[in-house]
This record gives sequence, structure tokens and C-alpha cells, in this order.
Amino acid sequence: MRYFKLYFTLLLCFSIACTSCKEASKKTIKTAPITFKKEGTLNIYKAETDAIISVLDIEIAETDYETQTGLMYRDSMKENQGMLFIFPDTRMHSFYMKNTKIALDIIYIDENLKIASFQENAIPLDETGLPSVVPVKYVLEINAGLAEKWQLEIGDSIKYARD
Repeated sequence: MRYFKLYFTLLLCFSIACTSCKEASKKTIKTAPITFKKEGTLNIYKAETDAIISVLDIEIAETDYETQTGLMYRDSMKENQGMLFIFPDTRMHSFYMKNTKIALDIIYIDENLKIASFQENAIPLDETGLPSVVPVKYVLEINAGLAEKWQLEIGDSIKYARD
């Protein structure tokens, strides 16, 4: 009888614990939205005239974590904002849109700060690789459609300054 009570007590405790776990697993964990953090300013210049095409507030991605996550998990970005990726070396780079909800134009920039190639209208959440075509040191992500609106061309250049 003593073992029966002990067994019954243990069974009851286990049953309560399992029910609590099931209830806890139904709870939704809310995370804070990732917001833009201005870390500098970037100007885009037309190659032939040096006229300023656009001025952007930029967030800078330099660390491995920053360059791997980029604009993932964000719901929007203003037209005057972008993310500048700065790599330690000049080489071929490829981006994809995993966990990126914003359609983007991806501008590949060489070590001389000149636009070397670009991928327009990258599809949100698509994991297809979008290569730089030539070795680059910088990548600028802006809202999709801006490369066309600003009539960006290979050879146009950028200058940026950190805040």
C-alpha cells in the first residue's frame, strides 16, 4: 500500500508537470522588432559628372554576425536608408534573401568605391545566391527599385562617413 501511494503521488506529479509543459509550449514569445541604427552617411555619385545621385543614412555591417544577418527579420526600411557591408578583403561575394522580408537592390562595390555590379529586385525570402560577378570589397543594400529610379550604372561611385 505504501508503494502504491508513492507510485500514485509520482504519477500525479508527472502528470501535472507534463500539463504545465504543454501549456508553456503554447505561449508565444514576442521579440522586439529590429530597427534601423544610423551609423553613417553615404553619397552616391554619377560617374561622368560627379553629381550626387542620392544621400543615404547607413547602418554598417562589418562583423561576421552583422554581415551574415544583414537586413534579416526587418519589416521595412525607409527610402533614404541602406546597409553598407564592409568586408576585410576584396573577393567574390554572394548574397541571398533568407529571412529578409524587404525586396532589395544589392549594389556590389569594388575597393575603389566604384559600383562594379548589382542585382535588382531581389525577392524576399528567396535563398537563391545573388553573386557579385566580379571581386568586391563593399556591398550596399537599398530598397528594391531605387537602382532603376536613380539610374545607377557600373562606374558610379560612393563615399561614406561614419557618425
